[in-house]
Amino acid sequence: MRHTLRTAFAGALLCATAFATVPGALAEDLYGPKAENPTMGGSLNMGILVEPPGLDPFHQAAEARIVVSLLMYQGLFYEGAGGEALPLLAESYDVSDDGLVYTIKLRDGVKFHTGQDMTADDVAYSYNYIRDPEHGSPGAGDFAIIDSVEAVDPLTVKFTLSSPNASLPMTLGNKYGAVVPAGTFDDEGAKNKLNFQSVGTGPFKLVEFNPNSNLLMERFEDYWEEGAPYLDEINFAFLPNSASMLVALKNGRIDLVKLDRPQDVEQVSGVDGLTVERWASLNQKPIDLGAETKPLDDVRVRQAIALAVDREEIKNASVGEYGKVIGTMPAGMADAWGVPTADLPNMTRDVEKAKALLAEAGLGDGFDLKLTIINGYDWMDPAAVTLKQQLAEIGIDLSIEKVDIGVWINNFRSKQMGLTFNDWASQPDPNLLFYRHFHKAPEGADFRNWNNDEASQLLDDGRAESDPAKRKEIYAEFQKVMAETVPTIMLFSADHVTVRDEGVKNFSQHPTGWYYGLVRTYLDE
Repeated sequence: MRHTLRTAFAGALLCATAFATVPGALAEDLYGPKAENPTMGGSLNMGILVEPPGLDPFHQAAEARIVVSLLMYQGLFYEGAGGEALPLLAESYDVSDDGLVYTIKLRDGVKFHTGQDMTADDVAYSYNYIRDPEHGSPGAGDFAIIDSVEAVDPLTVKFTLSSPNASLPMTLGNKYGAVVPAGTFDDEGAKNKLNFQSVGTGPFKLVEFNPNSNLLMERFEDYWEEGAPYLDEINFAFLPNSASMLVALKNGRIDLVKLDRPQDVEQVSGVDGLTVERWASLNQKPIDLGAETKPLDDVRVRQAIALAVDREEIKNASVGEYGKVIGTMPAGMADAWGVPTADLPNMTRDVEKAKALLAEAGLGDGFDLKLTIINGYDWMDPAAVTLKQQLAEIGIDLSIEKVDIGVWINNFRSKQMGLTFNDWASQPDPNLLFYRHFHKAPEGADFRNWNNDEASQLLDDGRAESDPAKRKEIYAEFQKVMAETVPTIMLFSADHVTVRDEGVKNFSQHPTGWYYGLVRTYLDE
């Protein structure tokens, strides 16, 4: 079955395997809509609150890394805003009848920032590296189903799977990993080196990364797409808090920001020369409940916490009207994949039932519990205060600990999450949303120590099933198990709200929250 990846649906998120050209389908541009007559050149200043702990796309898990590193690094496919895997470094592919072999033709004429041409050997090296758990990539589990990656000829690579995976093309994006020159990590210092030199194929390359100050990228002159990107430079300024970001925005030191707090939006709405825009989201703000922490190892305690939570109240305290309460699926995927909250357990607040569950668990007199939140994620502060008040009604005395993103990532990767807020975006496919996070080890990472056999089997079944309707049924059953046993409580999806100077043109915010749209942005001054 041959797939010529020239155009794709830009609409429904339902089928992650419909990649073939469709006559008359709306073509979706990589990185957002192209400008008809863009002004070339110029330097854009963008404000960021959460500084990436590092820029290595293979080993750094932080969302703060992903949002910027994808401008420097590319995978074989692009996460289309409409839910399709679009060609990036791939050009076309064949799938064997049994669904186990993907033969991918590569784009010709691609160069790395280091100057050499990209070949199938580089692709094979990159994906073989990330899928090896000994290399410590947080994304290794996404690629565990791959048995081998082999270069067939300089522009053809073959992926052989251990079992069918309906979301493989979307997996071969670059949330984790990328295509880099073969042998990149042979040097013991390579991980640190990627903080001051990019080695990807992306439209921008790294100039400098100064912690507590800024990250500067410049246009890659040998980028394979003619005419892209439009900007000469992007300077990401790391700002200490929302107040300083608003000052910088108003005085023109910053041209573009993405805001999280409704009070910040209100302060810039109506300001001359500034434009506020609202975008759809694949983001979720959950409470994670690590079962390694007592008494969260007792399902009755997790259920009680879920029943004590008022999602709407937490959402309103955090982002006001700029978000949507969710059940077990980010807002941007709910229509295609979600189960209505009315059909799920533990979704409606019931304080008396929560108290009864704690009493049954021997905790009727109450107990102390710690909540971890992250510096720079400003929505977490009012959310934590609101949650503390809600849990107090069932006898839980919640203390709040704020940590830096690096500390939180270490807790996450070592599966010592405890009770914590989280903030992450999914690629628009349920396998990529759920499998690595919730499947039992060793196939998945099971970061919350859920260790649920039924859920893991459903995730295996959903990944192997290619029929969209059957996949939806499987993932509906998974969501019911998750809602019943509560390893996580999805709270809300925050809308993406951006504010730009009127001279910033053609920026579009990708629903993941990642800054793909900067490739199509230009300055009209």
